Order: sequence, then structure tokens, then C-alpha cells
Amino acid sequence: MDDLDRELRGLSAWLETPDAPDVAARVRARLGARRRRRWRYYAAAALVALVVAVLPPGRAALADAVTGLLRFAGIVIATSPDTARPTGSPSPLPGQQPAALDEAQRMVRFPIRLPAQLGPPEQVLVADPDGTGTYRVATLLYRGGTLRVDAFDGRLDPVFQKQANGPGIDWVEFDGDVAVWIGGPHPVSYVDRTGTVRVETARLAASTLIWQEGGVSYRLEGQVTKPEAIEIAVSLA
Repeated sequence: MDDLDRELRGLSAWLETPDAPDVAARVRARLGARRRRRWRYYAAAALVALVVAVLPPGRAALADAVTGLLRFAGIVIATSPDTARPTGSPSPLPGQQPAALDEAQRMVRFPIRLPAQLGPPEQVLVADPDGTGTYRVATLLYRGGTLRVDAFDGRLDPVFQKQANGPGIDWVEFDGDVAVWIGGPHPVSYVDRTGTVRVETARLAASTLIWQEGGVSYRLEGQVTKPEAIEIAVSLA
């Protein structure tokens, strides 16, 4: 391919095309574009080769290694077969308090979007205020609190720390957005704005969809299937 490139570039230097406007320039541009695409391909191939070289074989090992380092939408996701499951009742998130929807909107920096699939929330919570009284997290509760949508300022990282036991963590895509789906119960604890892990908030979470959109990060959690969760996420307005 390199020899062909050199020959075509040499040909473009003396090529005369009186009936076509600046074909030589277009040939050079096409060759440049092809070289850039090939460079990206080689870089991607090298990255894949590096990952394969340093990871033990098996899809589960690859998933464990990737999710063990992954920070997505302000959330740290890790897999660990021996992660202890939380016991007892978790304490609320720091500074958590109920608020009317319009009041909650004034208390956070981001727009609170409601899922049309679920309608108005039964309860709204805000949590983790800063020194100015601006809150970091807004939570919409449905179905007696068994289904929740957490929204938080995606510019702050991390927020929720998860340990998911075994397989069941998948990448999904909807409306051009990439999301993470955790298809079963998993321990979850909160990492506050100072980076402190709030172990006392740890609880056993249901299936969860995590994504980021417009600088805001979202967690949809409850007894829902992956298609149901995606439908709810897509209906955010």
C-alpha cells in the first residue's frame, strides 16, 4: 500500500487534465484522507492488541478488567465476586430533603426532566448541598419509592460507586447515547462531592440503567427490564 501511495502521488504531480478542474489536487486530498483513516485503523488495532496482550483470556475477565477501571457518567463501576452486600437500613444521602418539583428545580443547577412514560413523580428529593445551598442530586420517586430516577451534576465525578457481582453489565445505546445496564441486584454507595465514600448509605439496588446527556448524569433503578428502562430513559422531557 505504501508503494501504491508513492506511485499515485508521483502520477498526480505530472497529470494534465484540461477537461477536468484540478483533478491532481483532488487526488492529493483523497490520498491524504486515506492515510489519515489508515493511521486511525492502525492506532485502534494497536490498542486492541495491547488490551488482548495484558488481559487474561475470557470475556468475563475482560469485563472485570474494563469495568474495574470504568468511570462512566460520574459513576465508578467495579465487579468483585466477594463484595459484601450491605445489611440494615441505609441512611439518606448527605443533606437529603424532600421538595416540591418547582422548588427542587430552583435548588439544582441542571434542568429536572420528567419521564413521560411515568408521568409526575410521587415524591422529589434533593441531596448533597454545597456552601451556597445548591444541591447536587435530584431524585424522582415512583411506585411507592421502588422505582427511582437520580439526576446529578455530571461535571462532578464520581457520584455513585457500585460493586456488581459477576456478569450482567452491558453497554446499550439509544438515541445516539451510550449507557450502562446492570441487570441485577448490586450494592451501591454514595461518593459525596468531597470524594468521601459514604458507606452508611450503602444499599442493595435493583436493575439499573446509567447514562449521561447534556452534562447531566442519570440513574434509573427499579424492577424493570432493559427494554422498559430504555423506554423510560428515551421519554425524558
